[in-house]
Amino acid sequence: MRPLNFDNRFVRELPGDPITDNYTRQVSGCLWSAVQPTPVKHPQLLAYSHEVADMLGLSAQDMQTPDWIQVLGGNGEITGMRTYATRYGGHQFGHWAGQLGDGRAIYLGELLHAGKRFELQLKGAGETPYSRSADGRAVLRSSLREFLCSEAMHYLGVPTTRALSLVTTGDGVIRDMFYDGNRQIEPGAIVCRVAPSFTRFGHFEILASRGELDLLKQFIAFTIDRDYGEWLAETGLALDPRNLQAEQVEAWFEEICSRTAAMIAHWMRVGFVHGVMNTDNMSILGLTIDYGPYGWVDNFDAGWTPNTTDAQGRRYCYGRQPEIARWNLERLAEALATILPDSQGLAQGLSAFDRVYMRELTGSLTRKFGLDTWQDADGELINRIFELMTRAEVDMTLFFTLLAQVEITHPQLQTLQAAFYTEQGYQQYGADCQAWLQDYAQRVQSSQRGSAQRLQQMAAANPLYVLRNYMAQEAIDLATTGDNSRLLTLLQLLRNPYIEQSGMEQFANKRPDWARQKAGCSMLSCSS
Repeated sequence: MRPLNFDNRFVRELPGDPITDNYTRQVSGCLWSAVQPTPVKHPQLLAYSHEVADMLGLSAQDMQTPDWIQVLGGNGEITGMRTYATRYGGHQFGHWAGQLGDGRAIYLGELLHAGKRFELQLKGAGETPYSRSADGRAVLRSSLREFLCSEAMHYLGVPTTRALSLVTTGDGVIRDMFYDGNRQIEPGAIVCRVAPSFTRFGHFEILASRGELDLLKQFIAFTIDRDYGEWLAETGLALDPRNLQAEQVEAWFEEICSRTAAMIAHWMRVGFVHGVMNTDNMSILGLTIDYGPYGWVDNFDAGWTPNTTDAQGRRYCYGRQPEIARWNLERLAEALATILPDSQGLAQGLSAFDRVYMRELTGSLTRKFGLDTWQDADGELINRIFELMTRAEVDMTLFFTLLAQVEITHPQLQTLQAAFYTEQGYQQYGADCQAWLQDYAQRVQSSQRGSAQRLQQMAAANPLYVLRNYMAQEAIDLATTGDNSRLLTLLQLLRNPYIEQSGMEQFANKRPDWARQKAGCSMLSCSS
């Protein structure tokens, strides 16, 4: 195993917890606590991302070295590593939850390679001071889903954290999957997550809520300097960590809002539903973070959520994600305002969110529908088909795939028939959908562009393959028996989601009927 270059600025420059014993407690006056992963029985490498390994300077041989597998399972340490968990709070389901923190994620440190910085984190590596009543572990089903989705989102073009490896632990973990009293022993696993930074809105919220304002100023300056260095250089703002200026904080917050808006627009473009958009699950870099009960919209429904915990209120459903992202940014603004003379400048950031989101959303819809430019009347046209897709139960991903195949000079609804989940929906709403298709065809024909350019634009905006929940569940079922073949097939498939792949036709179809109500395929819980 070749030496790795660890820098570890977070623990070197920011105050740590003076208590070194690992037990659950309220932590104050610091941003991190030193903690060692809890050893596991028999770590085995189930899968890894070649691309992420290469990004970190790790070879295929490195990844399969026994000593490195021990590290990825929480059983080993290499020179330069610093293991710790960070302190943060958060609003969960709209309510302040107080201290949360890394309850089962343990950092391995900050790795420098090819001029870039990466935080490495083991999710499911054992208890930390922030574990509350939990065991700090993760099960195979949730770990496999996070590993696959992190990589799938990257190749869809969505800003995201990445996943280096998926390791089974050889230990059992007790979980009540649907909180119904049915506790079972499940196989344990650990994902090694990778990002330039895992800092969340909640890191700033906890400091503001506890009145630790000097530490809040220090952490803001640190975050801007370490994680926003390129942006800082572009803006020309001179940052003095000892004398943080209001205009610097306001400009930085506006950039966070813009990045968050762009990320949410990508979610909406591909039909992704995060499922648990608490403020502690929102990245300060505008990355998709913490893949829990996520899902892709199958039959189009703006009110759909994959999270059983959210089934009643649907706070985090597909259609509310832009609204919730803005609400979360308002909570971050409240935390930042505690060190500013007033909050007026932060309002510009929220306006930037609205502006950037609308620009990105209309841009993505323009590309998805193969339009030349966005016109005011396009909103009504698009809303009309989304409403019909909801009523008729039409698959979102497959609809756009087939829409590109419609003969614009003679549009026929039959071209889209495979996207309908039921014959009843096709028959009942067929006339309305055909009328829409006629209007859509006229709109497309009003463009001066050729069909080749339109189809190229649609192909780049509309994936053929997304990680539907049933696909992940099939991989989980096999992996539980020790068979990683479907996991590796999906990993390969999702590397090229916009390109038709021979032999992968089954994954381009809509959700099969057997998966409509099956556990793990339609609804999921936060339990992992």
